Amino acid sequence: MNAPAEAIIKQHVIDPEICIRCNTCESICPVQAITHDSRNYVVDVSKCNWCNDCISPCPTGSIDNYRRMPKARTYSIEEQLGWDELPTELSGAELAALAGDASDTPAAEAQTVEAAAPAADPSGQTAFNSAQYGASIPPWSAAHAYANLYGPKAAAKTVTATVTGNLRVTAVGKDYDTHHIVLDFGAMPFPVLEGQSIGIVPPGLDEKGKPHHARQYSIASPRNGERPGHNNLSLTIKRVLEDHSGKPVRGVASNHMCDLQVGDTVQVIGPFGTSFLMPNHPKSSIVMICTGTGSAPMRAMTEWRRRLRASGKFEGGKLMLFFGARTQEELPYFGPLQSLPKDFIDTNFAFSRTAGQPKKYVQDAMRERAADLAALLQDPNACFYVCGLKAMEEGVVLALKDIATGAGLNWDEVGAALKREGRLHLETY
Repeated sequence: MNAPAEAIIKQHVIDPEICIRCNTCESICPVQAITHDSRNYVVDVSKCNWCNDCISPCPTGSIDNYRRMPKARTYSIEEQLGWDELPTELSGAELAALAGDASDTPAAEAQTVEAAAPAADPSGQTAFNSAQYGASIPPWSAAHAYANLYGPKAAAKTVTATVTGNLRVTAVGKDYDTHHIVLDFGAMPFPVLEGQSIGIVPPGLDEKGKPHHARQYSIASPRNGERPGHNNLSLTIKRVLEDHSGKPVRGVASNHMCDLQVGDTVQVIGPFGTSFLMPNHPKSSIVMICTGTGSAPMRAMTEWRRRLRASGKFEGGKLMLFFGARTQEELPYFGPLQSLPKDFIDTNFAFSRTAGQPKKYVQDAMRERAADLAALLQDPNACFYVCGLKAMEEGVVLALKDIATGAGLNWDEVGAALKREGRLHLETY
């Protein structure tokens, strides 16, 4: 008699050829099953419960993959971190052989299951999970987004763009350097929407002799171009010059981009993103909450609304911006923001390292405007966008929760509606 066939599980894996290392999957995973090193993002099979929260937000579809494996022979984190491509799918016979029962393949396949949910927290406490409120669908009136036109597995793997502008947009600092970079695609179609991103493929090889992976950057210009009517777009790129101990730092992609001169070319993939998109229906309001280069998609949305307003063809609702940085000098586009009409955009700054002033973060500025935000939380035509460092996300969503509760609203109902209706979008890294 054959020995009982070992259970075959469906192991969630990430395709390293498509992944652009954007951190979306890791930031949104409710059970912390996703981790990464300098090379790959991977899924810990012992933690993954197949909730699928990470599937829709992934801009490339790299996370929407699995491999059937015997439960005792699943791919370890260490194996996955070393992948350059996904392993070949095993046949039924190969699975049965690995499971120790090659003569009974159908029985082995019949026991295919998804990975078990992780054990409950022994403390019995449930931490606040801001990611659970982030929408994976766009607002109902958002324009249709084209995605993944160029990439590792697209017919055209990359498209060449020419640099037509490179301007520093923060004051000179010793540990940072932020640039506004304009890329032109010439006659090559590259349609984008506000809230999408692209991948830049740095030239050369990494320390293992492999081509560099693409780095993701949010688009900072509206759908009709940085220069209206032109097939171009802009990026907001910050490179770190020194680490916290004062040692020089030179990031591969950001350093390459910030050093580009007009006339240089770069290899681009994308565009990416189908959910972090702005509403287009009249009277829709937008609340933008960001830090640093997280301002890129907010600039794109603001500029598109400004152009529509100037044309007299669109009557938009309220625009509110909560923008945080360590100091005013580190805040990109500070000057241009100051010149926008007050009746067009309601701008609120928060600086955490201004000499002689108490620390102020974006969530503090939000609480100061609780009455206005409470009204917008109840407005089905209002959408909220959060972009910046991952550390800000929980504080921002907690602030929204407190504002709702303070206004007598049921946050569980409000938070669920924001997610269900595509009204709260989180893009942190």
